[in-house]
Amino acid sequence: MLHHKYIAVEGPIGVGKTSLADILAKKLNARLVLEGAEENPFITDFYKDIQKHAFQTQMFFLLSRFKQQQDLAQSDLFQQGIVSDYVFAKDRIFANLTLGDNELKLYEQIHSILGGRILKPDFVIYLQASTDVLLKRIAMRGRKFENQITAEYLAELNQAYNYYFFHYQETPLMVVNTSEIDFVHRDADLDDLLTHLGKVTRGTVYYQPVSVKK
Repeated sequence: MLHHKYIAVEGPIGVGKTSLADILAKKLNARLVLEGAEENPFITDFYKDIQKHAFQTQMFFLLSRFKQQQDLAQSDLFQQGIVSDYVFAKDRIFANLTLGDNELKLYEQIHSILGGRILKPDFVIYLQASTDVLLKRIAMRGRKFENQITAEYLAELNQAYNYYFFHYQETPLMVVNTSEIDFVHRDADLDDLLTHLGKVTRGTVYYQPVSVKK
C-alpha cells in the first residue's frame, strides 16, 4: 500500500478526483481534505459569465485554499496522513485561463506571497479524461452550479491541465486516464489502480488500466 504521508489527487472538473480521494482516505485511514468548490459564493455567477466574475471567484479560491493549507501545516502527518482532492499550485491553471492581463498581474503578486508558505504533497495522482467523458460525468452528478459549463471552456481547461502536468516535476506523479475505467463502481479497476499506486516512488508513471490491458 501507499507509504506517502500527503497524497493529492488532481484533474479537471468531473474527472473523479474527489471520489478517488475519498476512497484513498478511507483505505489509508487518512484525513480527507476537499477544496469544496460549491462553497465559493461566486461560482454560480462565474459559470454564467466567466469574464465578469473570474477575478472574485479566483481570489476566493486562492485565499480559502491558502487558509486550508495553513491549517494542514499545523497537523501531525506521522499521526495521520492526508489525502486531498487538489494541489495548491493548480490554482494558477484557472487564473491563467480566465483572468485578464491586469487581473492576472495582481493575482500573481498575491500568489507569490502565499505560495511559499504552504504544505506541499509528497505524491500526486493526476486523473485524465476526454472532454466528452467529463461533460457526461458532470451531467450525471447534477450539480446545479455546473449546469452552465460549456464544452469549449472544459476543452480549454482540459488542455491546460495536460500541459501543466506534462511539465510537472515537483513530486512523484502517476498519470491515470480514467476515460475507460470506473474505480467507483468496478472493484477490479480500483484494486488494480491501488496496486500500481503503491509502486510509484519517483518520477512520472503513466498507468495502463487492467481493463485496457486485456
